[in-house]
Amino acid sequence: MEKKNIIKNLILDHQEKLPVEDILPRELSLPTDKNKIIVVSGVRRCGKTTLLKLTQNKLLDKGIEAKKILFFNFDDERLLLQTEELDLILQSYRELYPDISLNECYFFFDEIQNIDHWDKFVRRIYDNETKNIFISGSNGKLLGSEIASSLRGRTMQYELYPLSFFEFLSFNNITKQYYGDKNKGAVMHALSHYLHSGGFPEIIDRNDEDRLMILSAYYRVLLFRDIIERYNVTRISALKYFIKRLISNLGKPFSINKIFNDLRSQGIKADKDYLYEIMEYIEAVYLSFRLYKFDYSVVNREMSDKKLYAIDNGLINAISWQFSDDLGKLFENTVYLWLKRLFSEDLFYFDKKNECDFIVFDRDKPAYAIQACYDPSEKKTLEREIKGLTNALEYFRLDTGYLITAENEDEIVIHDKTIKIVPAYKMMIDNKF
Repeated sequence: MEKKNIIKNLILDHQEKLPVEDILPRELSLPTDKNKIIVVSGVRRCGKTTLLKLTQNKLLDKGIEAKKILFFNFDDERLLLQTEELDLILQSYRELYPDISLNECYFFFDEIQNIDHWDKFVRRIYDNETKNIFISGSNGKLLGSEIASSLRGRTMQYELYPLSFFEFLSFNNITKQYYGDKNKGAVMHALSHYLHSGGFPEIIDRNDEDRLMILSAYYRVLLFRDIIERYNVTRISALKYFIKRLISNLGKPFSINKIFNDLRSQGIKADKDYLYEIMEYIEAVYLSFRLYKFDYSVVNREMSDKKLYAIDNGLINAISWQFSDDLGKLFENTVYLWLKRLFSEDLFYFDKKNECDFIVFDRDKPAYAIQACYDPSEKKTLEREIKGLTNALEYFRLDTGYLITAENEDEIVIHDKTIKIVPAYKMMIDNKF
């Protein structure tokens, strides 16, 4: 009875607050009429809950009554339900609104991966009650495994990231165009800030000290709650060392075998299988991503050294101070995140004689070869970047390559290959090639 009362209060409290005011839109917008379970995943604090609330506002605009919208955040300590108690949600709603059929209702379940076997409950609602279900979670692997088994064929999946540069401009009330010296100056200043602070919505307008405290707190939650507690990690010193070693290799090929040897030399016990497991945990909570080296052989891709990129530049600086002044790595990480938003899994790096940072595929065909270099003004730097690009262009039989920079702009023709040198702010505002 007590838990039912808590659930009823949560339902009513949320409904009384609808519509949710003073929230800014994101580039990602969730559909409301697909008759599928809408799944959105992403790192903690990137804005998933806000995205669900934006979706609720959209329903209200379509004429859906607030009392037909149910929202539950399973991170809320008041909602400590066991798997067998999930049905109390349906019971509580029926007691509140006996005249409303559940097939008219819209269910929003936030951070649902906190409940074991949540997928069985969601499937029962979908099969027997309503198709209007929205779920979010900050563990992509946990969500993915249940979706691949119990919910296969019933879902549409989306990933949300911290703010893109385009969104960062919106949140800072900066006009999203680069014509005119005054606005270009504002955009360039914003890019510099974005490279260091990242795009978590909460840190907008925060001073440096507050921003670092907030991002450090985010990292602690990721580390202790999402990894250590969730996966029962006991060798915490090995975990912390492993993460810092990975971050120190940002944008460079790394070998778990080499990190294993480094751990052993430091006297930290950890076997290789354990390190591979940790790597999966780190990716599951969206702390980092592995970028595979391109090879037509899938086996060779798996066996080759991967590159690592992080979910957010601000979070990188909260984990390790060494990147605060390394504009080259921060810039490359920013370009990677922009490309990942656009192209998801169709992204590789290329290294045959000379390295090219990113190769984008479209429908299994090479589409773009891209280098990221903050400042290619020095002759040797420019030559190195162009050599890597032209090598990739020749290998993939592409005519045009892109060198993305902070502000340099030019076009170079080498033999029959065109190199377009383009500022990142233009690419990220236009959001296309």
